[in-house]
Amino acid sequence: MLLTINGEEREVEQLSTVAELLTLFKLEQKILVIELNRDIVDRDAYANTPLQEGDKLEIVHFVGGG
Repeated sequence: MLLTINGEEREVEQLSTVAELLTLFKLEQKILVIELNRDIVDRDAYANTPLQEGDKLEIVHFVGGG
């Protein structure tokens, strides 16, 4: 499956949902903002938000510091 993630085309195994993608990249425990095809995905909807060939995602995670 070909996805564009943070501006970079990536070939990944066949995935059904945003939640599966986050698990693949070991990001499921991080505080994130996910944009799928220019729409923000609600955190509660990750497991129900389908992915399709050619989707464009932006994944932003927050880092604390001072």
